[in-house]
Amino acid sequence: MPADQQPRVRREKRSGKIVTVIAGLDPVANDLPAMLKVWRSSLGTGGTLDKANSQIELQGDHRDRLVALLLEKGFKAKAAGG
Repeated sequence: MPADQQPRVRREKRSGKIVTVIAGLDPVANDLPAMLKVWRSSLGTGGTLDKANSQIELQGDHRDRLVALLLEKGFKAKAAGG
């Protein structure tokens, strides 16, 4: 259930570019590839699914918008980092 999960949305700088990382989503309870596809199209950016760490990575700084989208879906999302 979304209310039982607390995803963290953070920004990372990689090779001089900003990447938004969503961690803490349960890969069994959520369809991460479908979530990634919706976010890529709605935000107009590229992204990937890091299956080893069960993280979604999106190009660019979309932290605040993603926290708002997750809260709308019922997740207890928080922005992490600076």
